[in-house]
Amino acid sequence: MKTDVKPLGMILKGYPRISETFISREILLLESLGIPIKIFSLRQPRETFSHDHVREIKAPVSYMPEYVFPHWKTLLKSNGMAWMRLGKHYTRCLGSAILRAFERRKPATLRHFLQAGHLAATQLLDSSVAHLHAHFCHTPTSVALFASELTGLPFSFTAHAKDIYTSEPEQLARKIQKAKFVVTCTQYNARYLKGLMNGTETPIHTIYHGIDLEFFEFSSRTRPAPPYRILSVGRLVAKKGYDDLLKALKILEEEGLDFQFVHIGSGDIEPNIRKTIRELGLSHRVQLLGTLPHDLVLAHYKKAHLFALACKVAENGDRDGIPNVLVEAMAVGLPVVTTRVSAIPELVENGVTGTLVESNNPKAMAEAIRRNLLHPEKCDALIPRARERVEELFDNRRCVMQLHSLFKEALGDA
Repeated sequence: MKTDVKPLGMILKGYPRISETFISREILLLESLGIPIKIFSLRQPRETFSHDHVREIKAPVSYMPEYVFPHWKTLLKSNGMAWMRLGKHYTRCLGSAILRAFERRKPATLRHFLQAGHLAATQLLDSSVAHLHAHFCHTPTSVALFASELTGLPFSFTAHAKDIYTSEPEQLARKIQKAKFVVTCTQYNARYLKGLMNGTETPIHTIYHGIDLEFFEFSSRTRPAPPYRILSVGRLVAKKGYDDLLKALKILEEEGLDFQFVHIGSGDIEPNIRKTIRELGLSHRVQLLGTLPHDLVLAHYKKAHLFALACKVAENGDRDGIPNVLVEAMAVGLPVVTTRVSAIPELVENGVTGTLVESNNPKAMAEAIRRNLLHPEKCDALIPRARERVEELFDNRRCVMQLHSLFKEALGDA
């Protein structure tokens, strides 16, 4: 790319985040391909550590005020600056945001506008970036949309999972209509988003989240033997189905299977999960390790005999897309047992690259885990085919080339 091209402004809800490795790796790979980036984070990091590769990222990071009341002086000053620069245009945009907030009965709409005004005044009105891109179509894209309306800068966004299915369809449709293009990480998501378009011609691109295939190297395994080591990695939230998985493990224990279950991750329902473990009498078989850096997660992938994830659609509509942990497990050669939810069948083809069962069915999950552990010869063909599927669709260097083309054109360097 030309060295004088203005950078891409990346709007993120938080940076860095342990659970969003795919975003930080995407940024690193885009930089390696010559895309200059500025990161605008809507909140400070909440974890005490980050993955090693984050330190290699060169993009400068600017943190926006997260909430109105603790930062009202900062937001008042910066939005005053935006008003002085933009005059009646700022007033019209503010009036539109106020009307939208009242119509939707969502005060957060005003917060998003004030964050956008702060971003415009401190970063964008001096044309420090050429294009805005938001990850997740709720808060970050709301800020990107308002910032675009204030400054005239084009914007795009990547839609993932929860952000899609817990958003109001009419608001999501408006964001699609206003965006220059939309990226999403599964064909399942793309079909849903296209169903909201109502004649809008905004391009929607399906680009899978890739992983580092050199880091998640395939390795052959010896036959599993008791005590079987079952692994799961994921946030402790309703859509991951850990209540169902624990019930499945209880069934396996009652059948006499000797196993140890290790979980990596943390989340809002951890107290409920710990209570369920005690009530099911599984404390001696279950380890909850919390959030770990990638090198330790990889070590657990290598030690495990089987990977299990019981995803489901939560009561509020939240659901996974394709959990990256399934891609990682399949890449290193772990047999996977998971559920037929959302876009998971785009990765896991039952009996071909892994084992699928229906969601909300602990009995079926238990049977699939037992069958894979006690009859490992049934996995002999699945495991190499799983790696092939990952190499074909989820090589991050190949996936990011598609993003590179989109951003290169957006930055005016086609």
